[in-house]
Amino acid sequence: MRVCLIGAGLSGLATARALKEKGVDFVCLEKAPEVGGLWRQPNAGERGPGYLSLHLNTAKQLTGYTGFPMPASYPLYPRHSQVAEYLRSFAEWAGLLDHIELDTAVESVRQEDDGSWTVVSRGADGASVSRRFGAVIVASGHNTQPVMPALPDGADTFDGTILHALDYRDGSDFTGRRVVVVGLGASAVDIAADLSRHAEHTVLSVRRGLHVLPKQLFGMSLDEIADAPWWTAMELKDQRRLIEQALLVVRGKISDYGLPEPDHPLFSSAVTISDEILSRIRHGEVTPKPAIDRLDGGRVVFTDGTSVAADTIVYCTGYRMDFPFLPAGCPTGPQGAVELYKRVVAADRPGLYFAGLVRPLGSITRLVEAQAHWIARVLTGEASLPAPEVMRKEIADYLDGIAGQYGQTEGSSTQVSVAHYLEELRAE
Repeated sequence: MRVCLIGAGLSGLATARALKEKGVDFVCLEKAPEVGGLWRQPNAGERGPGYLSLHLNTAKQLTGYTGFPMPASYPLYPRHSQVAEYLRSFAEWAGLLDHIELDTAVESVRQEDDGSWTVVSRGADGASVSRRFGAVIVASGHNTQPVMPALPDGADTFDGTILHALDYRDGSDFTGRRVVVVGLGASAVDIAADLSRHAEHTVLSVRRGLHVLPKQLFGMSLDEIADAPWWTAMELKDQRRLIEQALLVVRGKISDYGLPEPDHPLFSSAVTISDEILSRIRHGEVTPKPAIDRLDGGRVVFTDGTSVAADTIVYCTGYRMDFPFLPAGCPTGPQGAVELYKRVVAADRPGLYFAGLVRPLGSITRLVEAQAHWIARVLTGEASLPAPEVMRKEIADYLDGIAGQYGQTEGSSTQVSVAHYLEELRAE
């Protein structure tokens, strides 16, 4: 059985290693000219979620691959170029480069009547190639399609530039400009902090409050806390109480910084991790404002009636999954939730797997490695999958189980608890 692996970023390389170790015949198709995913984009000057100020939010010792740690010379939270260099060195060390076809974009993935898969790809020379595989593993990431909300009234009168974070590269590009950043997620706080060192003034427009956590608490990285036995043994309500009390000690209420208080409990959706944004607000370098009400020529008017002069608006409003090469409705169901058995297997499409389509509080690397080892064992016959109806029931039970905590949107349906999810995969 030959396998097609799509993507050579962090998840794709982890999967490639597991396949190689199990002796699975595979080829990895990567549309970029080099391995590394979003981590190599900033230095390459390519359009993408990566930007020059991008650093890891997770500790290097938990983000590196098993048996191949990040260099001791790296800081605890390496910058994008260091992560990209590490991923390239891992691919060389693990002997993966001979299996990877660079500059090869996947155009379509279609299942045949006999259960095999036809993958059509296009190389750098523009030639289209059709190949047959026994299975397909998608590891191309989920930060692909920018989400742009409806622009406010008066957008057609705005004198400046409106862009999405996908097109943001470096704060120095906005030297002397007056910028409004929209959002409070990871990219919004990173970009606002970066801009504040170059722009004439930087405003952070926030519609909905989110929980903002520092990278470390109690002298530990958040992902180290999430991995600690004493943490995983606690009930959710006790975890919330502990962190909420710690945050009050460390930084007080989020509303003390002019930001809206979250309208949802801690750990009921993704948190924003930043050591900088609250400090930049306190130093007067970033000015928080509520949601944008309208645009009026060269001014941005907010819902509280205040306004600022601006010549640039950067929407940091997230991304949605986009797998244009896959059959319609896969892997998301009619309600928008991701529907995969153990967050990996397409129950009704034998031979189709996903790696890295999870969102933990902490590093994703160990989770992807566990997914990859399980996929490899299934492909070699060392592990087996239950009947489709059993997998569909597990999916439904999982989505019902997380509905109360996270909801069942596309993003929330991929949220997992590190320790519990690892236990599930190891049991498989």
